[in-house]
Amino acid sequence: MKTRASDQAFGALLISPAAAFVFCIAIYPILRVLWLSFFTQNLGTSLVPKFVGIDNYIRLANDGHFFATVRTTFFFTFVSVATELVGGLGFALLLNHEFRGRVVARAAMLVPWALPTAVLAWAWSWIFNDQFGVMNDLLRHLGILVRPIAWLGSGSTALFAVIFADVWKTAPFVMIILLAGLQNIPGELYEAAAIDGASVWKRFRFITLPLLLPSIMVALVFRAIQSFGIFDLIFVMTGGGSGGATETLAIYTYNTYLRYLDFGYGSAMIVASFALMLIFTALVYWPLARMRAQFANE
Repeated sequence: MKTRASDQAFGALLISPAAAFVFCIAIYPILRVLWLSFFTQNLGTSLVPKFVGIDNYIRLANDGHFFATVRTTFFFTFVSVATELVGGLGFALLLNHEFRGRVVARAAMLVPWALPTAVLAWAWSWIFNDQFGVMNDLLRHLGILVRPIAWLGSGSTALFAVIFADVWKTAPFVMIILLAGLQNIPGELYEAAAIDGASVWKRFRFITLPLLLPSIMVALVFRAIQSFGIFDLIFVMTGGGSGGATETLAIYTYNTYLRYLDFGYGSAMIVASFALMLIFTALVYWPLARMRAQFANE
Protein backbone atom coordinates (compact mmCIF):
# COMPACT_ATOMS: atom_id res chain seq x y z
CA MET A 1 0.00 0.00 0.00
CA LYS A 2 2.82 2.39 0.79
CA THR A 3 4.42 1.63 -2.56
CA ARG A 4 1.15 2.29 -4.39
CA ALA A 5 0.60 5.56 -2.53
CA SER A 6 4.15 6.68 -3.27
CA ASP A 7 3.67 5.82 -6.96
CA GLN A 8 0.51 7.89 -7.08
CA ALA A 9 2.26 10.79 -5.36
CA PHE A 10 5.16 10.55 -7.79
CA GLY A 11 2.73 10.45 -10.73
CA ALA A 12 0.92 13.53 -9.40
CA LEU A 13 4.28 15.29 -9.08
CA LEU A 14 5.13 14.48 -12.69
CA ILE A 15 1.88 15.86 -14.10
CA SER A 16 1.79 18.91 -11.84
CA PRO A 17 3.75 21.17 -14.27
CA ALA A 18 1.35 20.30 -17.11
CA ALA A 19 -1.66 20.76 -14.81
CA ALA A 20 -0.35 24.16 -13.69
CA PHE A 21 0.21 25.18 -17.31
CA VAL A 22 -3.34 24.18 -18.30
CA PHE A 23 -4.74 26.04 -15.29
CA CYS A 24 -2.85 29.22 -16.19
CA ILE A 25 -3.76 29.33 -19.88
CA ALA A 26 -7.25 27.77 -19.83
CA ILE A 27 -8.99 27.46 -16.48
CA TYR A 28 -7.88 30.73 -14.85
CA PRO A 29 -8.93 32.96 -17.81
CA ILE A 30 -12.38 31.31 -17.82
CA LEU A 31 -12.81 31.84 -14.09
CA ARG A 32 -11.52 35.39 -14.41
CA VAL A 33 -14.04 36.25 -17.15
CA LEU A 34 -16.88 34.67 -15.18
CA TRP A 35 -15.89 36.64 -12.07
CA LEU A 36 -15.55 39.90 -13.99
CA SER A 37 -18.99 39.51 -15.59
CA PHE A 38 -20.50 40.38 -12.18
CA PHE A 39 -18.58 43.67 -12.01
CA THR A 40 -18.56 46.96 -13.85
CA GLN A 41 -15.10 47.89 -15.05
CA ASN A 42 -14.86 50.60 -17.68
CA LEU A 43 -13.66 54.15 -18.18
CA GLY A 44 -16.59 55.38 -16.07
CA THR A 45 -15.17 53.57 -13.05
CA SER A 46 -11.55 54.48 -13.91
CA LEU A 47 -11.09 50.78 -14.77
CA VAL A 48 -11.67 49.85 -11.12
CA PRO A 49 -14.02 46.81 -10.76
CA LYS A 50 -17.28 47.55 -8.93
CA PHE A 51 -19.60 44.71 -8.01
CA VAL A 52 -23.01 44.99 -9.73
CA GLY A 53 -24.35 41.44 -9.45
CA ILE A 54 -26.32 40.38 -12.53
CA ASP A 55 -26.74 43.91 -13.91
CA ASN A 56 -24.50 43.14 -16.87
CA TYR A 57 -26.70 40.18 -17.80
CA ILE A 58 -29.86 42.29 -17.45
CA ARG A 59 -28.27 44.86 -19.73
CA LEU A 60 -27.39 42.08 -22.14
CA ALA A 61 -30.98 40.81 -22.20
CA ASN A 62 -32.12 44.28 -23.28
CA ASP A 63 -29.36 44.84 -25.83
CA GLY A 64 -30.91 44.71 -29.31
CA HIS A 65 -27.47 45.02 -30.91
CA PHE A 66 -26.36 41.86 -29.10
CA PHE A 67 -29.31 39.85 -30.41
CA ALA A 68 -28.69 41.17 -33.92
CA THR A 69 -25.13 39.83 -33.78
CA VAL A 70 -26.47 36.54 -32.41
CA ARG A 71 -28.74 36.19 -35.46
CA THR A 72 -25.87 37.03 -37.79
CA THR A 73 -23.57 34.53 -36.06
CA PHE A 74 -26.15 31.73 -36.18
CA PHE A 75 -26.91 32.42 -39.84
CA PHE A 76 -23.23 32.55 -40.78
CA THR A 77 -22.46 29.35 -38.88
CA PHE A 78 -25.41 27.38 -40.23
CA VAL A 79 -24.92 28.33 -43.88
CA SER A 80 -21.13 27.99 -43.90
CA VAL A 81 -21.02 24.66 -42.02
CA ALA A 82 -23.82 23.14 -44.13
CA THR A 83 -22.12 24.24 -47.35
CA GLU A 84 -18.75 22.95 -46.16
CA LEU A 85 -20.29 19.58 -45.31
CA VAL A 86 -21.85 19.19 -48.76
CA GLY A 87 -18.75 20.42 -50.59
CA GLY A 88 -16.31 18.53 -48.38
CA LEU A 89 -18.26 15.29 -48.74
CA GLY A 90 -18.44 15.68 -52.51
CA PHE A 91 -14.70 16.25 -52.85
CA ALA A 92 -13.93 13.46 -50.38
CA LEU A 93 -15.99 10.98 -52.43
CA LEU A 94 -14.27 12.16 -55.60
CA LEU A 95 -10.74 11.97 -54.20
CA ASN A 96 -11.43 8.57 -52.67
CA HIS A 97 -11.49 7.03 -56.17
CA GLU A 98 -8.39 6.00 -58.06
CA PHE A 99 -7.44 8.31 -60.94
CA ARG A 100 -4.30 9.74 -62.44
CA GLY A 101 -2.99 12.73 -60.52
CA ARG A 102 -4.98 11.96 -57.37
CA VAL A 103 -2.03 12.75 -55.08
CA VAL A 104 -1.54 16.15 -56.71
CA ALA A 105 -5.28 16.87 -56.50
CA ARG A 106 -5.33 16.03 -52.80
CA ALA A 107 -2.38 18.29 -52.10
CA ALA A 108 -3.92 21.14 -54.13
CA MET A 109 -7.20 20.86 -52.20
CA LEU A 110 -5.37 21.48 -48.93
CA VAL A 111 -3.75 24.74 -50.06
CA PRO A 112 -6.66 27.04 -49.03
CA TRP A 113 -6.80 25.47 -45.58
CA ALA A 114 -3.03 25.80 -45.11
CA LEU A 115 -2.94 29.51 -45.97
CA PRO A 116 -3.00 32.00 -43.08
CA THR A 117 -6.54 33.31 -42.59
CA ALA A 118 -5.52 36.98 -42.55
CA VAL A 119 -3.62 36.66 -45.83
CA LEU A 120 -6.50 34.81 -47.44
CA ALA A 121 -8.99 37.39 -46.16
CA TRP A 122 -6.99 40.21 -47.74
CA ALA A 123 -6.93 38.30 -51.03
CA TRP A 124 -10.72 37.83 -50.98
CA SER A 125 -11.28 41.48 -50.08
CA TRP A 126 -9.45 42.39 -53.30
CA ILE A 127 -11.32 39.74 -55.28
CA PHE A 128 -14.64 41.26 -54.14
CA ASN A 129 -13.47 44.87 -54.65
CA ASP A 130 -16.08 46.75 -56.68
CA GLN A 131 -13.51 48.67 -58.77
CA PHE A 132 -10.56 46.33 -59.23
CA GLY A 133 -11.92 42.94 -58.13
CA VAL A 134 -11.68 39.82 -60.22
CA MET A 135 -15.22 38.73 -59.29
CA ASN A 136 -16.93 41.68 -60.98
CA ASP A 137 -14.64 41.46 -63.98
CA LEU A 138 -15.35 37.75 -64.44
CA LEU A 139 -19.12 38.13 -64.08
CA ARG A 140 -19.17 41.06 -66.53
CA HIS A 141 -17.24 39.06 -69.13
CA LEU A 142 -19.73 36.22 -68.71
CA GLY A 143 -22.58 38.65 -69.29
CA ILE A 144 -24.08 38.12 -65.82
CA LEU A 145 -23.42 41.68 -64.61
CA VAL A 146 -23.91 44.96 -66.42
CA ARG A 147 -22.24 47.15 -63.79
CA PRO A 148 -19.91 46.37 -60.87
CA ILE A 149 -21.37 45.34 -57.51
CA ALA A 150 -19.94 46.59 -54.21
CA TRP A 151 -19.89 43.11 -52.70
CA LEU A 152 -18.41 44.14 -49.36
CA GLY A 153 -20.08 47.54 -49.25
CA SER A 154 -23.68 46.35 -49.31
CA GLY A 155 -25.43 44.63 -46.44
CA SER A 156 -27.31 42.34 -48.83
CA THR A 157 -24.12 40.85 -50.33
CA ALA A 158 -21.34 41.34 -47.74
CA LEU A 159 -22.43 38.47 -45.50
CA PHE A 160 -22.64 36.02 -48.40
CA ALA A 161 -19.23 37.20 -49.62
CA VAL A 162 -17.56 36.40 -46.29
CA ILE A 163 -19.43 33.07 -46.14
CA PHE A 164 -18.09 32.23 -49.60
CA ALA A 165 -14.54 33.05 -48.48
CA ASP A 166 -14.91 31.01 -45.29
CA VAL A 167 -16.27 27.99 -47.18
CA TRP A 168 -13.42 28.20 -49.71
CA LYS A 169 -10.88 28.12 -46.89
CA THR A 170 -12.34 25.52 -44.53
CA ALA A 171 -14.15 23.05 -46.81
CA PRO A 172 -10.79 21.24 -47.31
CA PHE A 173 -10.66 20.70 -43.53
CA VAL A 174 -14.00 18.90 -43.67
CA MET A 175 -12.88 17.05 -46.79
CA ILE A 176 -9.70 15.65 -45.21
CA ILE A 177 -11.62 14.36 -42.15
CA LEU A 178 -14.27 12.70 -44.32
CA LEU A 179 -11.64 11.32 -46.70
CA ALA A 180 -9.88 9.67 -43.76
CA GLY A 181 -13.20 8.15 -42.73
CA LEU A 182 -13.87 6.89 -46.25
CA GLN A 183 -10.50 5.19 -46.42
CA ASN A 184 -11.34 3.21 -43.27
CA ILE A 185 -14.40 1.64 -44.91
CA PRO A 186 -13.50 -1.85 -46.22
CA GLY A 187 -13.78 -2.16 -49.99
CA GLU A 188 -15.19 -5.67 -49.62
CA LEU A 189 -18.47 -4.19 -48.41
CA TYR A 190 -18.95 -2.31 -51.68
CA GLU A 191 -17.97 -5.37 -53.71
CA ALA A 192 -20.50 -7.56 -51.87
CA ALA A 193 -23.22 -4.92 -52.28
CA ALA A 194 -22.47 -4.60 -56.02
CA ILE A 195 -22.72 -8.37 -56.43
CA ASP A 196 -26.12 -8.27 -54.69
CA GLY A 197 -27.25 -5.65 -57.22
CA ALA A 198 -27.26 -2.61 -54.92
CA SER A 199 -27.33 0.71 -56.77
CA VAL A 200 -24.85 3.52 -56.17
CA TRP A 201 -27.39 5.34 -54.01
CA LYS A 202 -28.12 2.26 -51.88
CA ARG A 203 -24.41 1.66 -51.38
CA PHE A 204 -24.04 5.24 -50.21
CA ARG A 205 -27.17 5.06 -48.03
CA PHE A 206 -26.52 1.73 -46.32
CA ILE A 207 -22.70 1.51 -46.33
CA THR A 208 -20.98 4.87 -46.77
CA LEU A 209 -23.27 7.11 -44.71
CA PRO A 210 -23.60 4.89 -41.60
CA LEU A 211 -19.87 4.14 -41.45
CA LEU A 212 -18.90 7.73 -42.23
CA LEU A 213 -21.24 9.27 -39.66
CA PRO A 214 -18.65 9.39 -36.82
CA SER A 215 -16.30 11.38 -39.07
CA ILE A 216 -19.16 13.67 -40.08
CA MET A 217 -19.96 14.29 -36.42
CA VAL A 218 -16.34 15.19 -35.64
CA ALA A 219 -16.08 17.52 -38.65
CA LEU A 220 -19.39 19.28 -37.93
CA VAL A 221 -18.71 19.81 -34.23
CA PHE A 222 -15.23 21.22 -34.92
CA ARG A 223 -16.49 23.50 -37.68
CA ALA A 224 -19.56 24.61 -35.71
CA ILE A 225 -17.36 25.73 -32.81
CA GLN A 226 -14.88 27.47 -35.12
CA SER A 227 -17.54 29.19 -37.21
CA PHE A 228 -19.48 30.37 -34.17
CA GLY A 229 -16.34 32.13 -32.94
CA ILE A 230 -15.35 33.52 -36.36
CA PHE A 231 -13.36 36.73 -36.05
CA ASP A 232 -10.20 37.09 -38.12
CA LEU A 233 -11.62 36.52 -41.61
CA ILE A 234 -14.58 38.87 -41.15
CA PHE A 235 -12.53 41.46 -39.28
CA VAL A 236 -10.02 41.72 -42.12
CA MET A 237 -12.59 41.64 -44.94
CA THR A 238 -15.28 43.97 -43.57
CA GLY A 239 -14.50 44.77 -39.93
CA GLY A 240 -18.10 43.78 -39.21
CA GLY A 241 -19.28 46.68 -41.33
CA SER A 242 -21.75 47.17 -44.15
CA GLY A 243 -24.36 48.41 -41.73
CA GLY A 244 -23.48 45.72 -39.22
CA ALA A 245 -24.51 42.97 -41.65
CA THR A 246 -21.31 41.03 -40.98
CA GLU A 247 -20.86 41.85 -37.29
CA THR A 248 -20.67 38.60 -35.35
CA LEU A 249 -20.60 37.98 -31.61
CA ALA A 250 -16.80 37.79 -31.62
CA ILE A 251 -16.44 41.17 -33.32
CA TYR A 252 -19.03 42.81 -31.07
CA THR A 253 -17.22 41.44 -28.02
CA TYR A 254 -13.87 42.63 -29.38
CA ASN A 255 -15.23 46.14 -29.88
CA THR A 256 -16.75 46.19 -26.39
CA TYR A 257 -13.49 45.08 -24.82
CA LEU A 258 -10.78 46.83 -26.80
CA ARG A 259 -12.52 49.84 -28.40
CA TYR A 260 -14.88 50.86 -25.59
CA LEU A 261 -12.87 49.27 -22.73
CA ASP A 262 -16.05 47.97 -21.09
CA PHE A 263 -14.52 44.87 -19.52
CA GLY A 264 -17.41 43.93 -17.22
CA TYR A 265 -20.06 44.00 -19.94
CA GLY A 266 -17.67 42.37 -22.39
CA SER A 267 -17.11 39.51 -19.95
CA ALA A 268 -20.87 38.99 -19.66
CA MET A 269 -21.02 38.82 -23.44
CA ILE A 270 -18.29 36.17 -23.47
CA VAL A 271 -20.15 34.04 -20.92
CA ALA A 272 -23.39 34.36 -22.90
CA SER A 273 -21.58 33.58 -26.16
CA PHE A 274 -20.07 30.46 -24.61
CA ALA A 275 -23.51 29.28 -23.48
CA LEU A 276 -24.98 29.92 -26.94
CA MET A 277 -22.09 28.06 -28.57
CA LEU A 278 -22.76 25.04 -26.35
CA ILE A 279 -26.45 25.13 -27.30
CA PHE A 280 -25.66 25.38 -31.01
CA THR A 281 -23.11 22.55 -30.79
CA ALA A 282 -25.68 20.39 -29.02
CA LEU A 283 -28.22 21.16 -31.76
CA VAL A 284 -25.67 20.01 -34.33
CA TYR A 285 -24.57 16.91 -32.42
CA TRP A 286 -27.92 15.64 -31.12
CA PRO A 287 -29.63 14.78 -34.44
CA LEU A 288 -26.43 13.16 -35.73
CA ALA A 289 -26.19 11.04 -32.58
CA ARG A 290 -29.80 9.95 -33.03
CA MET A 291 -29.13 9.13 -36.68
CA ARG A 292 -26.11 7.08 -35.68
CA ALA A 293 -28.17 5.15 -33.13
CA GLN A 294 -30.83 4.56 -35.76
CA PHE A 295 -28.25 3.18 -38.19
CA ALA A 296 -26.87 0.92 -35.46
CA ASN A 297 -30.33 -0.55 -34.86
CA GLU A 298 -30.97 -1.28 -38.53
